[in-house]
Amino acid sequence: MPLFASAFLLFPIRPIQCQALPLAKTYSLAKMVDMKITIWEGCDLTVAAAIKLFVERSSPYSIFSRRYPILRLIQEVIDPAVADYVNSLPPSHKDYISGVNLGFSEILKKLGLNVVAQAQRLLLRNFVLTLDQQTSLDKCFTATIESLIELVSECASKRPKKSSPAKGVTINSQRKLGYCEFCGNLTEFSKLISEISEFVANDNEFPVHEKQVLSHRYCSDHRPKLTNGLWNPKYRQGKRSLEQFNKELIRLRRQCAKPHKANANTGNILIDTYFHEWMQGQTLTPADLDKLRNIARRMVDSKFTDTKKKIIILKHQGFNQFETAQVLEKNHYTTMTKQAVSKALASVRKEFYI
Repeated sequence: MPLFASAFLLFPIRPIQCQALPLAKTYSLAKMVDMKITIWEGCDLTVAAAIKLFVERSSPYSIFSRRYPILRLIQEVIDPAVADYVNSLPPSHKDYISGVNLGFSEILKKLGLNVVAQAQRLLLRNFVLTLDQQTSLDKCFTATIESLIELVSECASKRPKKSSPAKGVTINSQRKLGYCEFCGNLTEFSKLISEISEFVANDNEFPVHEKQVLSHRYCSDHRPKLTNGLWNPKYRQGKRSLEQFNKELIRLRRQCAKPHKANANTGNILIDTYFHEWMQGQTLTPADLDKLRNIARRMVDSKFTDTKKKIIILKHQGFNQFETAQVLEKNHYTTMTKQAVSKALASVRKEFYI
């Protein structure tokens, strides 16, 4: 294992518990109680079959259960498949797998599920940036590791069907956990559960009234009403733009899934090219759901429209403002002037420039 990965594993990482957003034609999904495990297209067939079997048997298992510990199920079902797959890899690829010389369940037991998931994401990013040549072996490796990351992440947040977040905690942990519907922040309720689970806060520190009013759909920024009882303008804005937010999120995740080609599937070649070129300067993967959701939120809030995306990519390709206006008018049926192009460029956030 590379030295930087070993050092990374020494530091604890707070977990992010989430529910992944499925993409049409990119993923196959397996239900796990009220959660989903993503099996990437192109995943090693043996590993994919093991994950599906794991899901079928996973209902009573969790990281909190003594009778049905989920690590035991991982050892029985996932370990053999992962071992066979790792043994089939050349040494160059094995360097990008966490704890390659240990069993899959053993490294999870020693370091913890969330630490391994975060470390493996870092290793996979490094693989994509250095060794990945988009060969069939490389594509299978990426899809298989992403599938295993999804498995580990979901196992880390899985609770028994009847449970409490921690000993002595009296709140209902069966309420929906995950991200705010409008951004990448945890919902108010999920954030509380995460803090209790990490021993950052004790249940008795929160008055009963505060527990009852915590939202399981929105974060503190987007909750429907403010503490003074007035309607939250950010909630109204998020509600109005929800469709566009989900559209941008899908585009970002599609492009992350296949970063080496234009894959946003927007229906417009310039917009597809924009997402492809912009993503080349990022180190994001579909597993970085919180970051992708926040990027989509900023795109929508800053009114980063499809027309502005076209202008940015044309500028990146060397067109001046006058030529950009002409291209948009002649080929994309968008009424545009040089002044309008200049104004649009000035309104784009710097992070969305290429």
